[in-house]
Amino acid sequence: MAAVAEAAGVSVSTVSRVLADKPDISEETRVRVTQAAHATGYLQRKGRRKQLGGILDVLIEGTTSPWAGELIAGAQNAAFSLGYTLALTATGHPRFRISDWIDARRVRPSDGIILVLSRARHDEIAALVGLPAPLVLLDPVGTSEPKIPTVGATNWSGGAAATRHLLELGHRRVGFIGGPAEIQCTRERHEGYLAAHREFSLAPDPALTRYGDFSITGGTDHGAALLDLAQPPTAIFAGSDAQAAGVYQVARARGMRVPDDLSVVGFDDTMICAMLAPPLTTVRQPLAEMGGEGVRLIAQEQSQRGSSAGRRVELATSLVVRESTAPRTVREVA
Repeated sequence: MAAVAEAAGVSVSTVSRVLADKPDISEETRVRVTQAAHATGYLQRKGRRKQLGGILDVLIEGTTSPWAGELIAGAQNAAFSLGYTLALTATGHPRFRISDWIDARRVRPSDGIILVLSRARHDEIAALVGLPAPLVLLDPVGTSEPKIPTVGATNWSGGAAATRHLLELGHRRVGFIGGPAEIQCTRERHEGYLAAHREFSLAPDPALTRYGDFSITGGTDHGAALLDLAQPPTAIFAGSDAQAAGVYQVARARGMRVPDDLSVVGFDDTMICAMLAPPLTTVRQPLAEMGGEGVRLIAQEQSQRGSSAGRRVELATSLVVRESTAPRTVREVA
């Protein structure tokens, strides 16, 4: 599509609007873009007309969490601008079977597939790759596939920044509640957690590391286990804002105040942060941008198949300091 834009002397978005037959395009521009599309061979692929746009399928475990909502919103905005329609499938439904879904895509072909799953087996991904539609993986997927374009965030840097912030405040027993241990983003955040401790010449107590499921329940279950230790942490880095909210709950149930008695850091920077009291310090993960980048990679693959093969896009995370973290108190030091 970029070649068409260059040949016609217009922007890529204008080419997208013309090929999707959008209104508010002058006839002169429409003719020039159409001629350029034919001249570059864009509209002639495998004997049929090929244009940008169509139906993009998004496979995601659930659509109701703030995390999913922000990611889907970003994908929807990018899809709308490029002439696509999103079709969402919640794979967490007990009756969902990926083999059935793949069979259905052979009846109703997809123009692109965005996979957003915390667990994706190699055989399932291989079956999806076998479909003619381009595929993009979005974190948090279990493992990366070298031939498939992937969009993620700098999870290692985010984990290191969150932990470093707590260590700089004087905390020396910092708990970690990640997502499932086998997931790549969890491993990267934990590696960042460990790296920050090494910066301070510290070795974290292994008993302070727990693995949940990114949910509030994960935060309550593992937060309770940490706070009930004989030597509990004075700070907890949770692998999601939802898990951080669960930590808030169990801390208050034990008469503890955040951040006076316990500092808490989350991950994602969803709407949950502002709803908590005090507002949550967290690592901002650019969820909307990740969703949008996934759609743009599909568009690039649809225009020139193989152009994004193996590409890994990592968007920057950043620490957002609010009111849930504070220096370790004298009482805690004693």
